[in-house]
Amino acid sequence: MSHNHHHPHHHDHESFNYNRAFAIGLILNGGFVIVEAFSGIFYNSLALMADAGHNLSDVLGLVLAWGANMLSQRSPTKRYTYGFRRSSILAALLNATLVLVAMGAVAWEAVRKFVNPQSVPGGIVIGVALVGVVINTITALLFMSGRQEDMNIRGAFVHMAADALVSVGVVLAGIAIAVTGWLWFDPAVSLVIVVVVVVNTWQLFRESLNLALDAVPEGIEPLAIRTYLTELPEVDQVHDLHIWAMSTTEIALTAHLVIPKGYPGDAFLTRVSQHLHDQFGIEHPTIQIETGDPSQPCTLASENRV
Repeated sequence: MSHNHHHPHHHDHESFNYNRAFAIGLILNGGFVIVEAFSGIFYNSLALMADAGHNLSDVLGLVLAWGANMLSQRSPTKRYTYGFRRSSILAALLNATLVLVAMGAVAWEAVRKFVNPQSVPGGIVIGVALVGVVINTITALLFMSGRQEDMNIRGAFVHMAADALVSVGVVLAGIAIAVTGWLWFDPAVSLVIVVVVVVNTWQLFRESLNLALDAVPEGIEPLAIRTYLTELPEVDQVHDLHIWAMSTTEIALTAHLVIPKGYPGDAFLTRVSQHLHDQFGIEHPTIQIETGDPSQPCTLASENRV
């Protein structure tokens, strides 16, 4: 049985440097948390203090995503042979979890306010919430372009966009209560926003959890890849085919190809690897060639065997 490992490397995803976006986002949000906490103490406003705590989760989310973004670009080591690429998947999962937990807290608070309505303190809270809308929107926009290609960047985007929406809710509720005097408006708006955010975040949570469990990434059709490999002229059979995400931007594949005539040469592997990259977005293929000798059967040939 001859082994051949072929690793073409493409790093198109590094074309945009997110360090600046993360730095701006952290300065804006960190500064806002400090100002908001001090305002809360100064004006003796529990609402401002609570919101400062909530916005602290933004700062944590950004630190998480930034750390993972930098880690995923580090070189492999003897112990971490794939480098730290997977940290970007874990950060996306953690970010989605943070948002869902935060929305649970907002929903709980909203239900409590339905039971025991409280007036929203006017001008100051509305003013601070408006600043929150601006800062969270600016930060979300910094990550908007990368949210399609990189799930970790999408995690940062979803986190900031969710908070911008919550702040919009505070502003709208504050204005509506000032005009109408209806205290139920505040929890009602909160619950609507919670539903919108949870629906949008659930997709990120599910996708990142799937990637953490080595599922085939969304948008990749395993049957199409198996069909392509099986229909290669020299190939008799394909087994032990695995497709998984190494990071939020790179996909790896391993497969055993049974070629009775024996090793077809490096040009064959280069051609297959290039096709896998161009057609299916596979960055890191590893292909093993076998001849299918019945006296030396492959222990991984069974479809049930991993």
